Amino acid sequence: MSLIKGETGDWEIVMGLEVHAQVVSNAKLFSGAATAFGADPNTQVSLVDAAMPGMLPVINAHCVAQAVRTGLGLNAKINLRSVFDRKNYFYADLPAGYQISQYKDPVVGEGAIEIELKDGATKTIGIERLHLEQDAGKSLHDQHPTQSYIDLNRSGVALMEIVSKPDLRSADEATAYLTKLRSILRYLGTCDGNMEEGSMRCDVNVSVRKAGSSALGTRCEIKNVNSIRFVRQAIEYEARRQIEIIEGGGTIEQETRLFDPGKGETRSMRSKEDAHDYRYFPDPDLLPLVLSEEYVAKLKADLPELPDARKARFVNAYGLSGYDASVLVAEKETAAFFETVARGRDAKQAANWVTGDLFGMLNRRGVGIEQSPVSAEHLGKLLDLIADGTISGRIAKDLFAAMEETGKDPAVLVEERGLRQVTDTGAIEAAVRAVIDANPDKVAAYKAKPSMFGWFVGQVMKSTGGKANPKAVNDLLKKMLEG
Repeated sequence: MSLIKGETGDWEIVMGLEVHAQVVSNAKLFSGAATAFGADPNTQVSLVDAAMPGMLPVINAHCVAQAVRTGLGLNAKINLRSVFDRKNYFYADLPAGYQISQYKDPVVGEGAIEIELKDGATKTIGIERLHLEQDAGKSLHDQHPTQSYIDLNRSGVALMEIVSKPDLRSADEATAYLTKLRSILRYLGTCDGNMEEGSMRCDVNVSVRKAGSSALGTRCEIKNVNSIRFVRQAIEYEARRQIEIIEGGGTIEQETRLFDPGKGETRSMRSKEDAHDYRYFPDPDLLPLVLSEEYVAKLKADLPELPDARKARFVNAYGLSGYDASVLVAEKETAAFFETVARGRDAKQAANWVTGDLFGMLNRRGVGIEQSPVSAEHLGKLLDLIADGTISGRIAKDLFAAMEETGKDPAVLVEERGLRQVTDTGAIEAAVRAVIDANPDKVAAYKAKPSMFGWFVGQVMKSTGGKANPKAVNDLLKKMLEG
């Protein structure tokens, strides 16, 4: 259990997260308007999105399928009957004065996600529900000194709100949960998870209580946090803020707060609304959504292999450690890249190259694996060149750098740059003899101190430009130094 030390003892954080995940769809939830990110303001707005009189919503079947697929990926109960409600509130970027959402009867019920913690332990986080709703527009307050502008491009875009149970107890658990959830959504192809574009946003409900207590404290909701790093900072600041207030004799007010990433702190936004404040009622323009068991079964049969299943397969089929498998399956593209490299080769060696040299290069360049200048096919060929003795492990490092620089096939680079490993024992023997003959003092020192053997290996490798077969060098040195 992760506890926070206060002036009066230890405290525990109790949290639940509400994740708003934008559905991957070419059209909005109730209209045919486009959803592409980055379009000019108010260029992707239908009459339905603008709430023009007489316009009626028509459900997008693809968005429903995406929600059901997500529910299945979360091991959740799919409700064959769900209802769309009107959630009433008045704000400039909500033209209709209400949001179409789901309240008492969501399309997806209870589920669970298993997360991995830093110490290797696992924990199951409960999912309370997943419901479909339409997004609001966007208010822009920095375009004019005295006016706010409204962009309705986002108005009506389909969202899945995924609500966790209050099972999270630390910022580490919250970040592990968000990372795992985003991974599942990306594997399913139901949300791209690009938090920097706003297609995945998080509301964090934080409360604190004395360690050992079973009572729940008053919670504050931190709205629309748009990066996993900011979620961590917001939780740590808010928990500490609440503890200091309570220990100072104050009480926590239930409220909605915002996170200021510049200052690393939360600040009050408004008092927290309860459900009755929104005056929910079934939307009279939409019939209940009724699904058949056959429809759900067909979607389930077409689900891709998800992270947990892929991790288990990597451990069993490739003999990887649980840790290596977790790293490789975290992103679908990384897992596919690894499998291309590993197929028919030494899987552990493939994992080491992908998580070591390749990841290091991508981090240095600041790009994702999709933009890697070294393809999976070329990295696989590099391993083949090591395996068949064409190059040594040391040459492989230089060759990898050349592949990054040029994007060329490693076999072509070996010939162009003369990187082929020297396996001719006659040539290696001559190089060894030259080093021994040139350093009689070192030979005498070796007799007294055998640990100097590495020095001779280094000199021979240096004289051959690193191309001599290391095993042949070692064998011949031992024979000639001790002969």
